Amino acid sequence: MTQRLHLVFGGELVSPDKTQFKDVKDIHIVGMFPDYASAHAAWKAQAQRTVDNAHTRYFIAHIHRLRDEEKAASPTEELG
Repeated sequence: MTQRLHLVFGGELVSPDKTQFKDVKDIHIVGMFPDYASAHAAWKAQAQRTVDNAHTRYFIAHIHRLRDEEKAASPTEELG
């Protein structure tokens, strides 16, 4: 069975209409989750907690989409 990891993170943005963080060092890593449902629940909790700050936004990154298990590993991956 393929593992479908999701990363939930967020922080203060430069502008509410952009997705650029004001300070990358201050990004809040909520956590890594084994499925979308649990990632969505964590994202929703953080988003609701910060609803009064228009500059703060949280995201779900689909980590499993960064890697295609059917393709051969890159030379860099082989070194690790």
